[in-house]
Amino acid sequence: MAEESVHGNTSSAGVADKNVDQLNEASFHTKMMNMVISQQSNRPFFAPPSPFFQRPKTHQEKIVEGVFESCVFKAGIATVFGFALGGTFGLFTAGLDPAITGDVSGVSTTTTAKQLSTREVMREIGRRGMSYGKNFAMVGAMFSGTECLIETYRGKTDWKNTIMSGCISGGLIGLRAGVRPAVAGCAGFAAFSAAIDYFLR
Repeated sequence: MAEESVHGNTSSAGVADKNVDQLNEASFHTKMMNMVISQQSNRPFFAPPSPFFQRPKTHQEKIVEGVFESCVFKAGIATVFGFALGGTFGLFTAGLDPAITGDVSGVSTTTTAKQLSTREVMREIGRRGMSYGKNFAMVGAMFSGTECLIETYRGKTDWKNTIMSGCISGGLIGLRAGVRPAVAGCAGFAAFSAAIDYFLR
């Protein structure tokens, strides 16, 4: 009887220890879950990008967006890029001009101008680059400005804006020489603009 009592007490103690371990483990998991939940609840809410949930734009953001979308800004960017492109092209063509570089191979002596000094060559190259840069800048500003105005008026962005802008720009450039050059410039710029728009799209 004594042995059975001792054996029973030992088994009861083992069961009690097991229950205590389970309770400790359960309380540990409960504490961990509470800590994770509290951390998640303290984090700021970030909604995923969705067309149905968008953060309203601030006044400064609206101003910046309006500036970047304005026709004046677009025309200014086109002017800068046109001037850079035209200046580069002018420098390139000036470097190939034998009248500037002094390359008289294959040119008769009667039609060859006098040999230019280094300073005169650099001055002529700079003058050629500046001339081309101004012309390209003017064309870029006219084309980009008219395209933006037409797009704003029509409320659409398609190939028609490009063709109409090219026609107007070419017509205004050719109008200085007369009506026929204006018509030819309109047709030529419109066709060129349509080809560029086709390949870019």
